[in-house]
Amino acid sequence: MSGSIRLFVESPLEAGAEAAGSAAQAHYLGNVMRRAVGAEVRLFNGVDGEWQARIASLKSGRAVFAVEAQERAQAAGPDLWLVFALLKRDATDLVARMATELGVSALLPVTTERTNAARTNLDRLTAIAIEAAEQCERLTVPEVRPPVALNALLRNWAAERALYAALERETPERRPVAQAARPGPAALLTGPEGGFTGRELDAMGRCAFVVPVSLGPLILRAETASVSGLTLLLASRAGTESVQPA
Repeated sequence: MSGSIRLFVESPLEAGAEAAGSAAQAHYLGNVMRRAVGAEVRLFNGVDGEWQARIASLKSGRAVFAVEAQERAQAAGPDLWLVFALLKRDATDLVARMATELGVSALLPVTTERTNAARTNLDRLTAIAIEAAEQCERLTVPEVRPPVALNALLRNWAAERALYAALERETPERRPVAQAARPGPAALLTGPEGGFTGRELDAMGRCAFVVPVSLGPLILRAETASVSGLTLLLASRAGTESVQPA
């Protein structure tokens, strides 16, 4: 089954069940991949694990799958969020894709004083996250939340979740991620091109749950900071990080 197409569906998955595919999936299977009724696929829904299935019906705008046998049981993933300042569309898309591949459980876009993107398309970001999850073999799709202002996010933050704020350069207050990371629910915060303003840094400094960290001596692009910070944080917490329930 390793060469079969892997798809995310919203239907419950169990042996003998039928699962509905989307119109986009029907188009992809029939017109792009040239699959027909009886072709093998693999399905996951973020809850029931991964299942072997076959195309039971494939018509214009509609696909139905016959679910056969479970291949992988649902497994828990790291309870790690990415909070990132909105960027221009291509850069935001890239951040969403790479963060999904790295296993984050939620994507939280924020607007800051230096944010240069007026809005984002949540349906587009969700589609990107689904596609990345399908391709990278993970069993879940990260939650994609609507953008909020950074100050509002800080006001409503649950204090039990550490918020690691990736800031420029190392200082006595900004330790390397490997030194600052600790077990428990966590999130990484990365800023816009140009970094956070002094007012924003002051606001973060008043929050006990914010842990300022450095990603090294170089100035990174915003999308690079997201990937670098997540990688360092995951590596630092390996074996000790909390996981979200399956």
